[in-house]
Amino acid sequence: MTGAYRGSASVIYLRLMCLAIPGRVIELVDPANQIAKVDVVGVRRNVNVSLLVDDDGVGARPGDWVLIHVGFALSKVDEEEAQATLSLLEQIGAEYEQELEELKTSVIE
Repeated sequence: MTGAYRGSASVIYLRLMCLAIPGRVIELVDPANQIAKVDVVGVRRNVNVSLLVDDDGVGARPGDWVLIHVGFALSKVDEEEAQATLSLLEQIGAEYEQELEELKTSVIE
């Protein structure tokens, strides 16, 4: 994906970028393998939350907001940050739409 700008409006630098998009954990569908059902603006997919395992051995709980990239939850965020990120991604446009399309076709069993 390309996009992003830096500096004044007259100077634009394009670079490759990857997006991590926020989603809300709906349920743990496979606790043993740390797989959670996550909702990203109406798209629900299974996501691996093992990178988030805490001292209790749980990666994420229903209601948690997480940042997702290529089927993995990379970090937890609060709802305010998640909503702000979603708003920013909507403003970005094409890159966000492409990421959502890729999420729709992803499958983690």
